[in-house]
Amino acid sequence: MKSVKAFAPATVANVSCGFDILGFAIDAMGDTVELVRKDEPGLTVVSIEGDEGRLPYEVEKNTCAVAIQAMLDEYGEQVGMDIYLKKGLPLGSGMGSSAASAVAALVAANRLLGDPFEKKALLPFAIAAEKAACGAGHADNVAPSLLGGFVLIRDYHPLDVIKLHVPDGLYCALLHPHFELKTSDSRSVLRDQISLKHSTIQSGNVAGFIAGLYQEDFDLISRSLKDVIAEPYRAVLIPGFYEMREALKSIGALGMGISGSGPTLFALSKGSEKAEEIRKAAEDIYQKVGLGVDVYFSEINTKGAYLID
Repeated sequence: MKSVKAFAPATVANVSCGFDILGFAIDAMGDTVELVRKDEPGLTVVSIEGDEGRLPYEVEKNTCAVAIQAMLDEYGEQVGMDIYLKKGLPLGSGMGSSAASAVAALVAANRLLGDPFEKKALLPFAIAAEKAACGAGHADNVAPSLLGGFVLIRDYHPLDVIKLHVPDGLYCALLHPHFELKTSDSRSVLRDQISLKHSTIQSGNVAGFIAGLYQEDFDLISRSLKDVIAEPYRAVLIPGFYEMREALKSIGALGMGISGSGPTLFALSKGSEKAEEIRKAAEDIYQKVGLGVDVYFSEINTKGAYLID
């Protein structure tokens, strides 16, 4: 096999109540990576589309190359590959852009090598790429992008990742305002310590949310989509956040929160009937604050990253 192409979906990390431990995958959009095997060892980033010239071509900085190199180090053989990345996700959007690139690259590289690793075993290599991209090796984007569905990261030492149940009829809207919010800025406003009261509230919401997924109890999911740890500090960085939350609640959305570190917002709903109402509310509110917005509506992606024939 001389060439392989793979797709990895966008993701929502944190899911309000699950700061750094919950994430899920979206069907609507993602990144594509094509790899071409070459005779001489070493990785080369040949082309990057859709990034407006902002992503690095250096193999030690590019998330695709970092992920593949981590895998090759474990594989024990340095294989030559040319990397072609097509970005379907905006940078700095809170949709797991760097994660999708790394995951698509790993799925393609694994097939190019003859599938020496099980899919879940690719996670540490994707985490290494995330650390290179943003300085922190979190799995709440790469795990759902790779595995699909809702994912719980119970622990990192050792890595313990659990796929969760996805209720039938659960939909997500992603509201992407036209401005960029750096992950470093979103993390800089967070507090190093939280109160016992807030820890108890957040733990109850995480437990309630997971129970709601398995019981397919949409009211319980809705009640549990509350964040008392990160959202109160990050919301001020996103224009129109509270107006948007009230508007979506009034039209029957299950809940709304910040996707990852933002500025994209996510809203969950039962069924697709609320799609146009959510889109209209988002466009109206962002028009008032002087920003454009892209709205993507999707079912939950349950299969994660996959190969493209």
